[in-house]
Amino acid sequence: MIRFGVILATLALLAACASPAPVTRIAMAPGTLPATKSFGPARPQALRRSSASFQRDFLRLAFTLESGRALPVFTRFEGPVSLRLTGRPASRLTQRDLDNLIARLRNEAKINISRASSAAPANITIELMDRAALQRAVPNAACFVAPNASSWSDFLRNRNNPRMEWTQLTTRRQMAIFIPADVSAQEIRDCMHEEVAQALGPVNDLYDLTDSIFNDDNFHTVLTGFDMAILRAYYHPSLSSGMSRAQVAAALPGIASQLGASPGGAASPVSPTPISWKRAVQTALGASTRNNLRLGAAQTAAAIARNQGWRDTRLGFSLYALGRLSLPQDPDTALAAFAAADNAFSQLPGAEIHRAHIGVQTAAFALSSGQAERAIAIVDRHSPAILRAQNAWLLATMLMIKAEALQSLGRDKEATTVRLDSLGWARYAFGSETEIRARLTDIQLLARRTTGEQAQ
Repeated sequence: MIRFGVILATLALLAACASPAPVTRIAMAPGTLPATKSFGPARPQALRRSSASFQRDFLRLAFTLESGRALPVFTRFEGPVSLRLTGRPASRLTQRDLDNLIARLRNEAKINISRASSAAPANITIELMDRAALQRAVPNAACFVAPNASSWSDFLRNRNNPRMEWTQLTTRRQMAIFIPADVSAQEIRDCMHEEVAQALGPVNDLYDLTDSIFNDDNFHTVLTGFDMAILRAYYHPSLSSGMSRAQVAAALPGIASQLGASPGGAASPVSPTPISWKRAVQTALGASTRNNLRLGAAQTAAAIARNQGWRDTRLGFSLYALGRLSLPQDPDTALAAFAAADNAFSQLPGAEIHRAHIGVQTAAFALSSGQAERAIAIVDRHSPAILRAQNAWLLATMLMIKAEALQSLGRDKEATTVRLDSLGWARYAFGSETEIRARLTDIQLLARRTTGEQAQ
């Protein structure tokens, strides 16, 4: 799975449009950042699907790989599932995030899963390792899951062995998940959600899903209510490893009804995602690609989405990528693309976090344009969705923008409170103090000189 992550690089580029003069801000001495903030229990939205659409998407997720290859039979773990954490020492935050994930899988997906000690055999092994070593072996992966492996050394020895092919599985017995340890707490948490879910359930991603982590657009970073319903269906007593697509399809109406999917008619058809669009998106969001090629790829993706007549998240995602990449050279085109993306997402139930991703861009632009009140309003409008989605990247950035907007209005005390709040979330989201301070500086540079802010 390709993880593009939260797109925040635009903020640094926006800074070039703001006043280059130094600005007066609260200085933060090294080592004085506030305590790390983290999220409490998840509050995912309930399943908002018709029975027909739930069945359609379950079958697409369960019987197709990301490559488009069909899986011959349904597979899952049979019986209790054990999971262990090995490799580089895990922080207390990571330990807690893993325990919270396991609790959600037990309570929401009704999966009989529990943690084992790091030295004990387990069905699922999460190995924390150096990012450089992981990317030397699998350059395009931020983290990934491998079937029939128990460790990194086991994976390297047998990576070309047919037993590690998903298409060869008839049941699941052992999975290994590889996650870099030298990244932020949020990146580790997001990888755990995504890869544990794939170890247990679907190994496909569908760009047209709005309400799911099983989507390479990465708007969702923790398991949603829909995702938990998919996993609960995976482990329903009516299903078992080795069943054919037809056998699973026959059992799904009863399962969907038990999960609370609404009755209704046939699900609307979903057009397949062409390879040309996928390649354009991957090029547009590839950090190693030249900027002019990325912008051209984003334009291609948006054109394909419009030509396909899409009205799902693929259209909004294409326009969002176009807005992000147009911003340094053509702010007017970027803002038009963001507005069109926001309009596309506004038509989709459950797309609040998608609109929040656009909101961070428009709030940054409002701040850089001297529209402090508008920037604050945008942040306040999207904050509930960001909190519900438990995205500290977005939350920290939004609060940094709000703090600058407040200070530009002369509301210094409020600005200080909000800025300290943002830094607590930033510690979870960005990890290193250097990166946190760089992000804070980028956003401070966005603020134009207004009342209460003097050039030095």
